[in-house]
Amino acid sequence: MQPFGLIPVLEDGDLTLFESRAITTYVAEKFKETGPDLIRHNDTKEAALVKVWTEVESHYYDPTVSPIIYEYFVAPFQGKEPNQSVIDTNIEKLKNVLDVYEAKLSSTKYLAGDFYSLADLSHVSETHYFMQTPCASLINDLPYVKAWWEDISSRPAFKKVVEGMTFGQK
Repeated sequence: MQPFGLIPVLEDGDLTLFESRAITTYVAEKFKETGPDLIRHNDTKEAALVKVWTEVESHYYDPTVSPIIYEYFVAPFQGKEPNQSVIDTNIEKLKNVLDVYEAKLSSTKYLAGDFYSLADLSHVSETHYFMQTPCASLINDLPYVKAWWEDISSRPAFKKVVEGMTFGQK
């Protein structure tokens, strides 16, 4: 169903979507009247900030966190040793990204403002796995980033979803 043979895929009637960011945006749009407004439709400035921080996740956070997760979870699953050079290179990049997050979160509770949004939600899967690596101190050592992560990872919906997120666990 996914042209690149990967996951995720969402089928909704005659619509088939792939790519997690497109799927989450679609679901947030579709259920904006019955669930929380994760995109902030009624405030163009807030909506723009949600888009900015969703893009930051896509272009800065994910490219540094994903290789680390890969090395600690996927490489061993494939019978390989984690490549410490890849880990070290991305840790250095991630430190710079997290410094920006720490500065932002020192003035707002969440990334786009004082409201939970799609920008925060877009971080939960990869941060969940990242926090299971030996590199978790990169987040735990930053008080505002740590508080943000503790907040978003303690939400009831996350707790329900995380039960099924067992990749790399025995």
